[in-house]
Amino acid sequence: MRFELRDGVLHTDGAPGLLATADYPYYRDDPTVWRERLRTLRDATGIRIVSSYIPWRHHQPDPDAPPDFTGATRPDRDVVGYLRICAELGLSVIAKPGPFIHAETNYGGLPDWISPLRNPLVEPQLDAQGEPVRWIGSVPGPDGEIERWPLPAPLGAHFAARTADWLRAVNKEVLASTTAPDGPVTLVQIANEGLFTDGSLPLWAYDYSAPGLDFYRSGLRRTYGTLDGYNALHGTDHADWAQIEPPRERHTSGPLDVRSQLRYADWGRHQSDSLAEAYHSWTEALAPEVPVLVNLNPPAGEPDSLDSWLSRVRPERWNGIAYGFTNWMGVVSTSHDAHVRYVVAAKRTPGPNLEENWGFSELYDRAYAAGVTSFHQSLLALAAGATGFNVYTGVATSGWGDDLDAKHRPPYPDCPPVDADGNATGKAGTVLMLADFFAAHGAEFLAARPVTGASWGLYAPYAAIAAWTGDASAAGSAPDSADALPGCGRPLREFHERTRAEGQDYRIVDLESATAASLADHPHLVLHGGAFLDAQVQRLLAGHIGAGHRVELLGPVPRLDEALNPCTVLAEALAGQPAAAPTAGPVRVLSGSADAYWRAVTPTTGYLTLLVQSDNEGPVNVEIGTGAGGRALQVAVDSCRGGAAVLRIVDGVLDDFLLSGANSFLGSSVTPSVGVDGGEVRGHFGQDLARIGGETRTLLP
Repeated sequence: MRFELRDGVLHTDGAPGLLATADYPYYRDDPTVWRERLRTLRDATGIRIVSSYIPWRHHQPDPDAPPDFTGATRPDRDVVGYLRICAELGLSVIAKPGPFIHAETNYGGLPDWISPLRNPLVEPQLDAQGEPVRWIGSVPGPDGEIERWPLPAPLGAHFAARTADWLRAVNKEVLASTTAPDGPVTLVQIANEGLFTDGSLPLWAYDYSAPGLDFYRSGLRRTYGTLDGYNALHGTDHADWAQIEPPRERHTSGPLDVRSQLRYADWGRHQSDSLAEAYHSWTEALAPEVPVLVNLNPPAGEPDSLDSWLSRVRPERWNGIAYGFTNWMGVVSTSHDAHVRYVVAAKRTPGPNLEENWGFSELYDRAYAAGVTSFHQSLLALAAGATGFNVYTGVATSGWGDDLDAKHRPPYPDCPPVDADGNATGKAGTVLMLADFFAAHGAEFLAARPVTGASWGLYAPYAAIAAWTGDASAAGSAPDSADALPGCGRPLREFHERTRAEGQDYRIVDLESATAASLADHPHLVLHGGAFLDAQVQRLLAGHIGAGHRVELLGPVPRLDEALNPCTVLAEALAGQPAAAPTAGPVRVLSGSADAYWRAVTPTTGYLTLLVQSDNEGPVNVEIGTGAGGRALQVAVDSCRGGAAVLRIVDGVLDDFLLSGANSFLGSSVTPSVGVDGGEVRGHFGQDLARIGGETRTLLP
């Protein structure tokens, strides 16, 4: 079989499908149970693709010895044998060799000997204050807690060389014999949630090490060409590139001239460039024969975090490395803030959800003891734009030692679909319904077009500036002043709230990589302005208006280009733009506390996803406008609090569906029911209800 990722969608021999996966950390289990655990995972959940990290520290604990991938030094290191079992069971695999994996392992899966504490050749990563950036190591301190060790600078020469050695060894000793079409490995993931689970950190969190700053200054040379060119734009008189210092302190009050704003935009561009550089160099060393993807954590919850994330995460610059994301930030049915950030991660660019918490309640939140919590989150991600879902992790494990994880005790995790004794739990049935539904309808679901209103136009330099100037930006300069501050994250959140309240969905489009042809798919664009905007982007947006589309600019109107030369082409186009007539959204929640998304195949055929919030009481009633003066569809769903549903509606008639009826964590149970235009299907009290392939199922979760 031939596997490709096209626009974030997995194609198998040219046929698109939704990517349904479950993680199994083989390295935490006794090898004698690998086969049985995998078989149970397959049969009980319907999942056919397993994702597995390959921990560097586990396979190469000695820097002077080659990695062990065959179990020569210890049976649980036989990853080649593990992959052979996967193939024999008909399971495909996403191999994830790091180098950093997190996964609750000591030092994030890095070997102790690559730490700057153990190897003076390894330079530490530094934050804006010059302090080492730290992660949990592997040795308890005097207080009994695991010490936090400095992380390596990712672009440091020695770390980069040893990382490349590791990845080349994985390719030669593992992937060469196990990669599709002759082996089970169909995809490869590098890194973890950024580089060191740091994709959501603020822009001043890293990397101010010497190699990091060398890369920053080389980026300035690429951007500005000459030192004279840099000085002219920034109002400086540096005699050498080495004299240029990055920003280290936030600007919290007062005006900020546009030349000073450029410094923040420079650092934001550097952050995205350094992430791309590590991705490219690690992929080049690994050299896999199958598609490569990454998993980014969603934005964090601090006020500056969305701007930092939007500035750093630039998939358009990854040149063939595909985007994916994770979710470890809260229960979205309870926390609206987490809900919004999760939606943004799913909408940033097409890609699969590669880690959804299905197994950890004691470590993260007790709400995850109930499978409906993860069911809700998986459906939200898919409705918002994800191209796949993941079960992390599918199996509880109990066979690791302190050399791998000295902090956590078995089982890991505590409440997954397959427990530590190898028995399927109620969650397995929930996953099976998901897997079966999207095996039947995933291709159509992905092809169905989200019915959206306006799209958010992302200009990443504004996000970088706003991350550093958020408080000052919120206070606001005069919109037409020369030092007017741009916005991005805060107005994007406000745009999200406005569009969702109007029953509209939306998309996010990167303006720096867009073309006139791609923008034509976004007839109404909304963006925040600033004092400057690339001339190319200004011309693109002006042409968009000239083609009869709409551009809605919030905040200051840019009158300078990226070189701070006068450029008013967008301002002139905006001045001549007619006022827009208000439009109603296609989906309205008439009663109940819920979020609704409609993906249309035709005006009366498509998929309604309903996310019921934890504070909901009673049935949720939704109206779907079919457009062109057609009759609106009336949908009624009764689900538990924190529940969810996805309905396939064909020519206005209810077809297959999934619906949750109980949330044990919240003590909420109902007799689940779903109806479209009066026709109703009812289940049994406290049980989930589904219809797949015309067959009705019930499940006691």
